[in-house]
Amino acid sequence: MDKPFAITLDLGSSLANHTGSWRTSKPVYLDRLPPCNAGCPAGENIQGWLFHAESGDYEQAWRVLTVDNPFPAIMGRVCYHPCESVCNRGKLDSAVGINSVERFLGDEAIKRGWKFDAPAASSGKKVLVVGAGPSGLSAAYHLARSGHSVEIHEAGPLTGGMMRFGIPKYRLPRDVLDAEVQRILNLGVMLKLNTKVANIEDSMRAGNFDAAFLAVGAHIGKRAFIPAGDAARIVDAVSVLRSMEGEDKPMLGRRVVVYGGGNTAIDVARTAKRLGATETIIVYRRTREKMPAHDSEVEEALQEGIMIKWLSTIKQAEEGSLTVEKMKLDDKGFPQPTGEFESIAADSLVLALGQDVDLSLLQGVSGLEIKDGTVQVGSNMMTGHKGIFAGGDMVPSERTVTAGVGHGKKAARHIDSWLLGTTYQSAAKHEPVSFDMLNPWYYTGAPKTMSPMLDVIRRQTSFDEVQGGLDESNALFEARRCLSCGNCFECDNCYGVCPDSAVIKLGPGKRFKFNYDYCKGCGMCVSECPCGAIKMIPEDI
Repeated sequence: MDKPFAITLDLGSSLANHTGSWRTSKPVYLDRLPPCNAGCPAGENIQGWLFHAESGDYEQAWRVLTVDNPFPAIMGRVCYHPCESVCNRGKLDSAVGINSVERFLGDEAIKRGWKFDAPAASSGKKVLVVGAGPSGLSAAYHLARSGHSVEIHEAGPLTGGMMRFGIPKYRLPRDVLDAEVQRILNLGVMLKLNTKVANIEDSMRAGNFDAAFLAVGAHIGKRAFIPAGDAARIVDAVSVLRSMEGEDKPMLGRRVVVYGGGNTAIDVARTAKRLGATETIIVYRRTREKMPAHDSEVEEALQEGIMIKWLSTIKQAEEGSLTVEKMKLDDKGFPQPTGEFESIAADSLVLALGQDVDLSLLQGVSGLEIKDGTVQVGSNMMTGHKGIFAGGDMVPSERTVTAGVGHGKKAARHIDSWLLGTTYQSAAKHEPVSFDMLNPWYYTGAPKTMSPMLDVIRRQTSFDEVQGGLDESNALFEARRCLSCGNCFECDNCYGVCPDSAVIKLGPGKRFKFNYDYCKGCGMCVSECPCGAIKMIPEDI
């Protein structure tokens, strides 16, 4: 055993100043794509703004965040945070509370009056945005910051689209919505309410617009054929939620049945409860596992006393009652009728079966392709008609606020390039970083900070906001739980463990570099890097 050990020591000492020609691989520093960034439909640089938040520089964190998304206070309330479902920290203890930190930053911006920087110069180009919902407002924001003149035509009396008319106040307070919309308008974006676009080509000619972005929301509730007596009260969920913005609240009665299984069904059932319904029942034809509504929303509804009849469908409506048929799943998981019926009392039936988009403004426009009620667009978000782009609910995609915001940003980038006679090329994405690439040896258990919830009794009788926000102390704690997956945060591990002094510190904020004259390619730096920001590559690369 002595001789091999002596040889090893001799090799180490003889290579103290040079590696020789035998090294087959070498370490390199790189930036990898964290899963939170990759999983964000709005394309936020989540890890980037968390870096500033964990240092306590909240305004800079907010400014990095709003490069991609102008609605942190809104998104911190209504986004279903797919970023957290893929967070690598979730494999260690629990995911970072990205959504709650985002909300904290958005609320701080409103409280402290932070404003967007004005565009440096005007491009002289004019863009029409149709619809003041999340996608239209996002596009207007990004186009305005690029120096274009933007005008929004909104058919309704208020801004926000489905953020206002589809999301109840107990989830999104209207003062928060208004504050973040106003900040966009302060960039010089012109807003015309109660202005329905009948024909997009006519509107573009009349206003001398160079391009248009269509972002009409899905405001038309789908109907179902349900035999009904003359006195049966049947309304659609979108109409109920929309009427909540007026002075006269909808009269649904004491016993309300909601037919559907999506988030809108949950929202309208919880709204009915707050309006005074003593009994609110959701009828859904499948099981809870198949329900499209988010599980957290379902759980909150159950806590508030909402009842759900699974595997059931409505066959007939009469004054004061509904006939419900029990269903069963076949061997392929599809619900099938059983012939078993029951009657349940109901003063009103609310249909929450999905929504459609009003596409009448596109009649007679050449080159457009419409399929399954949506406008087909290319990878640049442009329709088949040059200069007309579309996004949000109008195009085939997931219908969420976050997806709409992402569409608006993407379309704005392509519109900007198209107006300038160029083609937008997105930057190449870094390779992803997975949990097995990390070495979080020095992280102790620090479970996710849970946001406070309003008492269940108050939730049943008021439209006060259900979920509270973090304060500065726990928002800072939550931001610091980020593992900085795939990106160096200068922990000095590589510098400390290198046996050959091959790692050179470049100074604060400048990270490190390797001196390959000293590196013998042992890979110790890779195995000890906590965030996976080093990898070994073949020597000849």
